[in-house]
Amino acid sequence: MDAPRDGFKWFEEGFDGFPKSLPEDCIEYTIYLLDSTLTDLERREKLRQVQSAGTELTNRLLKDFIWQREGFRLSLEREDGGSFLQGRTNYGDSVEDEWLILYILRELSKQFPKIWIRTADTDGQFLLIEAANVLPRWLNPEIADFRVWLNNGKLLLVPLERPGEQVIEAKPGPLTLIEALKIIENQPTQLLNLPAVEAEAFYRLEKYPKQILDSLHHALLTVPRKLAYVLHEDVAYISAAVEAFYLRDPIALRPLQASNHNELYFPPTDPVTMSVKFTKVGYAQLKSQQFAAPAQWADYASAKREAISQGSAEMGMKVTCGFEMLMCDTQNQDKKVVREIAMLLEDIRTGQDELPTDAEINKWETREDDEAWLDINFEDFEKELGGIRKPGARKSNEGFGDKGAQENLQKIVARFEDFLNDDAAGADGAEILDDMDNDDEEEDSAISDDSDDEGEDKDVSFDEDAFASMMREMMGMPPITVGSVATPRVGLEEDEKIKDISSGEEDEKGVHQAMQDIENELREAGALNLNLKQGTEKPESQRNAIVRGPSSEQSKPLADAEDASEDGDAEIDFNLAKNLLESFKSQGGVSGPGGNMMSLMGMRLPRDESDRGDR
Repeated sequence: MDAPRDGFKWFEEGFDGFPKSLPEDCIEYTIYLLDSTLTDLERREKLRQVQSAGTELTNRLLKDFIWQREGFRLSLEREDGGSFLQGRTNYGDSVEDEWLILYILRELSKQFPKIWIRTADTDGQFLLIEAANVLPRWLNPEIADFRVWLNNGKLLLVPLERPGEQVIEAKPGPLTLIEALKIIENQPTQLLNLPAVEAEAFYRLEKYPKQILDSLHHALLTVPRKLAYVLHEDVAYISAAVEAFYLRDPIALRPLQASNHNELYFPPTDPVTMSVKFTKVGYAQLKSQQFAAPAQWADYASAKREAISQGSAEMGMKVTCGFEMLMCDTQNQDKKVVREIAMLLEDIRTGQDELPTDAEINKWETREDDEAWLDINFEDFEKELGGIRKPGARKSNEGFGDKGAQENLQKIVARFEDFLNDDAAGADGAEILDDMDNDDEEEDSAISDDSDDEGEDKDVSFDEDAFASMMREMMGMPPITVGSVATPRVGLEEDEKIKDISSGEEDEKGVHQAMQDIENELREAGALNLNLKQGTEKPESQRNAIVRGPSSEQSKPLADAEDASEDGDAEIDFNLAKNLLESFKSQGGVSGPGGNMMSLMGMRLPRDESDRGDR
């Protein structure tokens, strides 16, 4: 029996280290300078220039920016006799930070045309995931490593081969880094720049650099004067405090139960009101948490209760508790932010610096941004989903949430519809899954031969039309009526297929019975809920737009479909998005059909925190 092929080499086979993977929520980026005319010393000097340019670029673009967890940074490294720049950033829950880093890297590549940049995150080649719908068939995850590069502002792919041309170093399987760099240096003109792939991969970069400031939020908070002094020195400290509050556990809450104010770093005394800058992700995390005030905070801000809003006091209490937990956690003592805050507090204690007076605080900025981006109006939600059909039917400043949320939800619906309507995808699934490794094909072939010899398995028939109808029923989409819509694929073969399906009444009953069983199980699990909440009245046209099943009795001619209102279309898309999100939520954070289906369509959803109780 052959040993399983897991890509791991033992020592006698040329052991090259254990398989490496990035930590969760991390992006890693590497910059290579390919110029055969340079000596190693000259190459290192050029790389230092790139490093300095990266620092200047971030200082210019990110002057007032706050990172969610870690920032962009490059360090000069040397490995296997070659020098390169490398960086790794943990972006936490703020995916926007990951795309900001990609934007910075793309701008750097425009300044230095001879540098080649490779990026990857926890999921691997995230640019290919973003462009999953338009990838060529040959570019599957098994061979994607070291084939995706940024150069001179463009996305370039190392091909397997080019039509009518020969790529000397090309190989059909996975590439190593050395092989990829050799192809780039010797045959740079052979690399592929596919406009459709580049447009999809860089889609989120279109909103930069404007998005940099749009991702921040200002709010008025009531905090102790000592904390106001710390935040005024460096507002970027707020991200670490928000994370400490958001990820708190019972042990982290113990310092807040101190009976003496002197035991606290930031006792709830002498409150002042100031404007604090957050990332939108951080502010939403703070705002969404239900948190009972510790006993020490019972009379907080009582002296100024009439002058401050309840919201400012509550948010200020949460921020102060976050800073207290940050400073008291022994695991944070080596962090730069904790050391810097401790030094500031030491300066106050020793008299080297003084707390700001009321007159000084009154001169500080008092900006407070609107929180409308936190609210979702479900009527606007339906209109936004309908916007994929008529994007010009509404003003750009209307709708729920921010522009990014609107675009992402529209993209989820559009990709799912494309997935179901993909004529090129057969029973084996999406195109990206069609290209499997030769080893897998050989193993599958061997398994198939064994099964045939034993005579234990029988041919399995799969009705693609029935499956598609079932999926449409699950997601609240209308069934495709046979013969109602003319497509290029409808012809003699399709007519014969229709006759075969209509003649097999027993098979049809079996399929519908299986579909009914699956629907019942999904309804019990809460993943399929097409019924609107009781007590909510909808117009008759919208209720009729909700599809209940794929049976022939419910099919309608094309003329009726043309008479359907736009509200009906929006209702269908609303149910589709609603059920996709509910299916993902019902997985409880583990792997499941909803998450797997969204991954196949190149969509990544964040973890749901709405069900988390008070800690």
